[in-house]
Formats: sequence, C-alpha cells, structure tokens
Amino acid sequence: MTSALVLAHGAGGSVRANFSPLIPVLSRTRRVFSVDYPGSGSTPRATGPLSLDDLADRVVAAAGDTPTFAVLGYSLGCAVAVRAAVRHPERVTGLVLTSGFVRVDDETRARIDTWRRLLAAGDPMRLARFQMSVVLGEPFERAMPAAQREGFLELMSLTVPPGTDQQIDLVQRVDLGDDVPKIGVPTLVVGTKHDRLITPSSTRALADAIPGARWAELDSGHAPSLEAPTEWIRLVEEFLG
Repeated sequence: MTSALVLAHGAGGSVRANFSPLIPVLSRTRRVFSVDYPGSGSTPRATGPLSLDDLADRVVAAAGDTPTFAVLGYSLGCAVAVRAAVRHPERVTGLVLTSGFVRVDDETRARIDTWRRLLAAGDPMRLARFQMSVVLGEPFERAMPAAQREGFLELMSLTVPPGTDQQIDLVQRVDLGDDVPKIGVPTLVVGTKHDRLITPSSTRALADAIPGARWAELDSGHAPSLEAPTEWIRLVEEFLG
C-alpha cells in the first residue's frame, strides 16, 4: 500500500484535536497530510451549508502532488474518506475508518439534536458536560481523577470550533448508502465499543456494507486518541503495512 496518509477529522473537532497522538508516530514511516474543515483550526468558517463532496475534495487536495495515499477517517471523517475514495479512485488506495457510520440512527440523531440545542444556547460549560458524557466511554470517564475531569471540561468549554454547528448539520445529512458498495480499495473499519455518540452497531453496519472490509475494535469510547491511542496507532500501522 502507498506510503502516504491523509487524515480526515470529525465534526466539532480538528486534525490536532482528533489525531495529535498519532501524527508523530505515523509520520516516522510515511508522509502524513491533513487539512481542517471550514470552521475548524485556522480554516475560515463556510458561508453556507457544508458539502461532503467539498470536504472530500479538500482532503484529497491536502496531499498536493503526492499521487496516491490512504485516508484515515474518524467519525464524520469516515464519510469524508469514503466520498474521497469514490470521487478520486485513481488516488485513494486504502481506507481506515474509525467510529463511522453509513447514516446516523435515531439514537445518535437524538444526541446530535441535544448537542445542537446546547451549542445554540451559548453555555460553554453545560455544552462541555454533555459532550464529555457522549464522547468519553463510560469506563474511561468513571476512572478519571477529579482534577483530570475538571481540566478536560474546561478545555472542552474553551475549544469549540466556530464551524461546529455546520459540521454537525452535515453529520445529520450524511447517507453513504450509494457510496459504500463502490469501495474497491482495502478497508479497515475500527469500532469503538464503548461509544456513546455513534452507536457501535452503526460502525459495524458500515463495515458490513463495504465489500471485503476488515473489522477491528478498540476498548474505547468516541475519543480513541485520548482513550486508546497506542492501540489505535497499532491497528493503523499494521493495516497500512
């Protein structure tokens, strides 16, 4: 498989927030490219609704003149990665999809509706408490020392990307039903078995819908870069070879 890798982050996140423990390790053996979506990192907020096609094209463009590469997608980034593979089959040679979905189920949609309401209410700490309750796996959250918990809440309350509302709106519109049967590259789907945002069964359904996809699972909630970074890195590196 190609030695290059492009990263596609999740909604309400950024490349740094979602992949920071992975980048130094993965960069030792391959070129790693990335771009923040509109409204995340230093990328300006979009003037209208986000398009999955546009995000996929941005992710592919991040690789510059590197001809071929794999894409590591996380959460919404899985949909971006899948669309990138469909739109640019001559360049995308493999996919690693973590905490993804074909489309959100009713349970996830209800959580995202709550997320949107709290975001609109403008109470950062209340929003952070809700996010922590769905982003962290219950075993990990329960084991957090009080000081770490408070620090994490404060960090979350201070680092909400300005484009979060547009990104989670896109999550609710994603439907990969026509795309996943077209995937013809090696694919690893990684489930997060304690996920309280994207239901684990949704990620399993994504794996089942992609021809020949491999399956692996992390002992993690929806924050594998925080809860299980070493194991996540191992899965990615073993798959990319």
